[in-house]
Amino acid sequence: FDQVGAPVPEGVRLKQVVDSLPPEVFELSEAKAWRAVALSLASMAASLWLISAVPAWLLPAAWFVAGTAFTGFFVVGHDAAHRTFSRNKLLEDVVGTLMMAPLIYPFEPWRIKHNQHHAFTNQLVQDTAWHPVMKDDFESWPAPARALLTLVLGTPLKCFASIGHWLQWHFNLGLYTEQQRPRVLVSLAAVGAFMAVGWPLIWAKAGAWGFVKYWLMPWVGYHFWMSTFTLVHHTAPHIPFKHRDEWDAAQAQLGGTVHCEYPRWVELLCHDISVHIPHHVSTRIPSYNLRRAHASLLENWGQYMNLTALPKHWKLLQLCFSDLHIFHREANYVPFDHDSEGKNPLLQLQRNVAAAFT
Repeated sequence: FDQVGAPVPEGVRLKQVVDSLPPEVFELSEAKAWRAVALSLASMAASLWLISAVPAWLLPAAWFVAGTAFTGFFVVGHDAAHRTFSRNKLLEDVVGTLMMAPLIYPFEPWRIKHNQHHAFTNQLVQDTAWHPVMKDDFESWPAPARALLTLVLGTPLKCFASIGHWLQWHFNLGLYTEQQRPRVLVSLAAVGAFMAVGWPLIWAKAGAWGFVKYWLMPWVGYHFWMSTFTLVHHTAPHIPFKHRDEWDAAQAQLGGTVHCEYPRWVELLCHDISVHIPHHVSTRIPSYNLRRAHASLLENWGQYMNLTALPKHWKLLQLCFSDLHIFHREANYVPFDHDSEGKNPLLQLQRNVAAAFT
């Protein structure tokens, strides 16, 4: 970390933090919103051309760029979900649904669960993003299930774990109320339409390898960013998840979220989504105003903010892989092998490699 924030004092209310922000950070600009749409469409088109033009050995780099561009689609939908894209709510629903459909991300069910994450950030049971594994749950699973979870959440595969989250939360109608289900079904139909029309068209024009080359691998690249951004935003050794009776909104949103800097081209294609603390202070701030809001928060509340940038957050990611797994009331997190007689070889290998480069 460049800075580990001091604890937010008791008695500070989230409304005080929100009220300290300049009014202009909440102003909507439909021109800027549509500029983000244009940038994402253009960058995705350019990425697809790049994939078609580079030699095979450069395809991973082209897929990485395309996955980054694909992430911009999600961020536009993210603004629409938070009602910061337009003053026309129907237009926001249409834009969000259309931008997320190529990601096979159903807009409405994601919006509902994402709003729950914002309402209960870092609250045990209620938060839907990067909730720590609970010890009793882990110990109750059969050995193969524990081994699989350790493989996924205890290695760099964690940078793709949003795929599991996507499957778990956004396609199960049982997670939504009767009132919510009609809108959820519309989003599921939009995703189904893309799969029924878009996938066969890609396959017909480019074949099976073309489907992998032009859609699947950029989609995997998108999930790399979806996982990595949110993991770094919400997981750190000193940031606790708390029970409901201990939880405080200001401490969770201002002091329990991490700001991280990435290369400017990544920030540009992803519409500054990594400027995350102001977004948790108030979801009413459009993505194009996040940097201005961040500067204001630094001026007024900077001592309480968690800040990191490359290359430091590679160390944070390594800790997320090897050690930050199971909820612990005093230590915040303990690793999967905490109570084992011996260290897990896979986890210990990562610790040894990290120590060798420290």
